[in-house]
Amino acid sequence: MAPRANWKGFLRLSLVTCPVALYPATSESEKVSFNQLNRKTGHRIKYAKVDADTGEEVANEDIVKGYKVDTDTFIEVTKEELENVALESTRTIEIDEFVDRSEIDPRYLIRPYYLVPDGKVGHDAFAVIRETIREMNKVAIGRVVLTNREHIIALDPLDKGLMGTLLRYPYEVRSADEYFDDIQDVKVTKDMLDLARHIVNQKAGHFDPDKFEDQYETALIDLINQKRAGKPIAAKERPRGENVVDLMDALRKSIGAAGPAKEKPAKKPRKVASGQKEMLMPIDGKKSAKEAAAKKPAAKPQRKSA
Repeated sequence: MAPRANWKGFLRLSLVTCPVALYPATSESEKVSFNQLNRKTGHRIKYAKVDADTGEEVANEDIVKGYKVDTDTFIEVTKEELENVALESTRTIEIDEFVDRSEIDPRYLIRPYYLVPDGKVGHDAFAVIRETIREMNKVAIGRVVLTNREHIIALDPLDKGLMGTLLRYPYEVRSADEYFDDIQDVKVTKDMLDLARHIVNQKAGHFDPDKFEDQYETALIDLINQKRAGKPIAAKERPRGENVVDLMDALRKSIGAAGPAKEKPAKKPRKVASGQKEMLMPIDGKKSAKEAAAKKPAAKPQRKSA
């Protein structure tokens, strides 16, 4: 089942307009997640919203936003007042300009979305905008309001749809100077570069996300499976970094350690949880292959106190 749209409105290029919907392109629902528990009872912890001075719990309908002026002074802003901030981008993504993809600094990229036509009408206008961007080999820049904030969004053709990537504002990106100024200017010799290039060539490959495995996620699943099976948990030795004394010697040894260039293995069928291991028993966000095929919800295991 497709997720709910984060935003619905219109995409406009000059006088060409079409209704569109914006969907998240990524998800972390398959990751292992934890709840906070009371160590003594094994019960879940819940948080209550309380008045900082009286200590009394406050109902959701009585909670408003406030801007802090000083220690004890706040400017109250209601939901209705925020909604009255008249921004055209609340309902419309207006394409302001087209830029070369190479001009977008990667530091400004936030997260990707899928932009698709909303409903049965507007597919022709959507196709015109999409193919114009594709034909010109440009990235369209517009604005959109999400969660009461206006964002810059970059639009790229992707198959039959558009990929929208939220961009940061300049004030959100820190200058590299404060971090890089103390890096020493080092002259790298040609011999060092030649050895380093040889290592790179040995490890050269092609970008294939199917080969990626979240090793921390796999280790978490192993830990949970061992605890469910009642096995003792042994602490693993942490890897230790070593200071490089002779850089040339380290580069030469690295060439031998890298070995010959590896051939790309035959592509394997996609696994259920993006290549991650399966649980012995189902937990939230994890289903076995058979259950996924049958589209049956996995029963939640009863939580036992350790």
